[in-house]
Amino acid sequence: MLPLTLADPGEDLIVKKVGGLPEVKKHLENLGFVVGSEIRIVTTMGGNIIVKVKEARVAISKEMAQKIMV
Repeated sequence: MLPLTLADPGEDLIVKKVGGLPEVKKHLENLGFVVGSEIRIVTTMGGNIIVKVKEARVAISKEMAQKIMV
C-alpha cells in the first residue's frame, strides 16, 4: 500500500484506504475516491494530479493525493 503520489501515471490502481480529517474524507468520497474503486493517474502538473475516476477526470492537490492509499 502506497500513497497515490508515488504511483506512476497510466497505471490502473485500486483505492485501499482514504485518510485525513472527516471533512476531507467526505470530500474525496464525493469525488469518487472510495475504498475498492478503480482509478488511473492521467498526469501530474505543477504538483497537482489529474486522476480518472468513474469515467471522469478529477484534479486534486498533492496534499489530497497523499491521503489516498492504493
